[in-house]
Amino acid sequence: MHASRFELQSGRLVRCYVDRPANVATMLRASFERAAERTAVVDGTTRLDYRQFGERAETLAASLAWLGVQKGDRVAVMAPNGLDAVSAVAAIALLCAIVVPIGTRLKRPEIEYIFEDSQPVAILHAPEFAGELPANGPPGRMRFAFRSDAMIELLDPRSDHAEVQREIDEQDIFGILYTSGTTGKPKGAMLTHFNAVHSCLHWSEVHQLGDRESTALSIPWSHVAGLCGVVLPFLAIGGTIVTIAEFKRREFLRLAQQEKITHALMVPAMYGLCLLEPDLGSFDLRAWRLGVYGSAPMPEPTIRRFAEIFPRLQMCNAYGATETTSPATIMPAGDGVTHSESIGKVVPCGDIRVMDEQGCEVAAGQEGELWIGGPMVVPGYWRNADANAASFAGGYWKSGDIGAIDRQGFVRIADRKKDMINRGGFKVYPAEVESVLTEIPGVVEAAVVGRPDEVLGESVVAFLNVIQDIDTDAVRAYCSERMADYKVPGRVVVSHTSLPRNANGKIQKADLRQMALALSTQRLG
Repeated sequence: MHASRFELQSGRLVRCYVDRPANVATMLRASFERAAERTAVVDGTTRLDYRQFGERAETLAASLAWLGVQKGDRVAVMAPNGLDAVSAVAAIALLCAIVVPIGTRLKRPEIEYIFEDSQPVAILHAPEFAGELPANGPPGRMRFAFRSDAMIELLDPRSDHAEVQREIDEQDIFGILYTSGTTGKPKGAMLTHFNAVHSCLHWSEVHQLGDRESTALSIPWSHVAGLCGVVLPFLAIGGTIVTIAEFKRREFLRLAQQEKITHALMVPAMYGLCLLEPDLGSFDLRAWRLGVYGSAPMPEPTIRRFAEIFPRLQMCNAYGATETTSPATIMPAGDGVTHSESIGKVVPCGDIRVMDEQGCEVAAGQEGELWIGGPMVVPGYWRNADANAASFAGGYWKSGDIGAIDRQGFVRIADRKKDMINRGGFKVYPAEVESVLTEIPGVVEAAVVGRPDEVLGESVVAFLNVIQDIDTDAVRAYCSERMADYKVPGRVVVSHTSLPRNANGKIQKADLRQMALALSTQRLG
């Protein structure tokens, strides 16, 4: 365990690591020097060691400075997983500008809002997204497509570059990441260098990451899990990042074998897709020791099957949000199977309180809303005082998740506070029902929502994405044998297509509620 102490940081008393990099730029430059000969990034046939990667990032940073980008300016980046995106993140951090990631699935109106809110002075983007970029935002001379003539000229080390700003306070903003915006407009969470550094140290300490680690970047770098759960932690330790622009299970397995990955952070659905490969056990994945997952509950059968096929692989849950700069809890390695219902333990410098609706802490084991504190919690949202007042209190971020902490320190989530269904006075947490539904053979994913009911207040509706025909009566019977009658879905909707998701990959329950409203009232009691 690294030494820690309480410090007063931006008006909050939080536990911090004593020996920590001063900022993300310092952290990156240490790796450029310490791990100079090791492979930093693999992108297809391109492989850069840390010396080459560092030179590329420093050149891009100096070039942006030469164009007039200053400390605190926002720089947007829209590109798929790859060397270009990772280089841009590093360069912007070195410059002490602020990275504004733009998800590659976002459309023009969504990008327009982000541009209007964050006011970026420049944007670096993949060529294929040029037509999606709105007119508002950076002027034409500050828009650079990767691998274009303008970008090549920008990266020319012979040009007359400006000196890069090196005075960075750890409370300076590192990035503005926009939340998924399932209700209202997206909010820009301000991630500081202080937040990002502690997030990296949490991952490193809990999972005992060494400098010979390699990871597969298969989740979007533009989301907090990809940026602060994969890119930054592995650059910090001098590890190797194998980039995957688009997840395809067989290609992922091939790369995992070829590059001898030791770590992967993926969503549960990706693990489930890997299990569909009939020859999964033939892949030589002996180097893969950490299978980390988050964003959704992992079906227990998936964990068990991976444990049977790859006994050396330790499955580890992790829980966090954009507002917590990635992890707030991490499952200790080796406990993933025995505590599959848990999201792990609070990270070393973090703090989670379980609170009731009156703002009082509940007893151990009892359920309430999880309030999260610690050095990884962001100071607030970009220029959004109303959202700050609603979401932060006493130095804690109010997660909106309902959960509990047992006496051993394992945290469990029941469901989202706003998603709870009230059926005749009984509380139904969709995640609990969804966990049972995903155990049914042939079910790829499940989502449960409430529908207004004149008699009971709300009824339970389940939406299933399946790979084979399933009898809905059999689904209800399966649930009846495993849960209280008030939790059993009154209506089951089966489809062979994926459930609706937003740009961040989260299931759009608001859309499903509208679909549930359109259903007939038959068997919704």
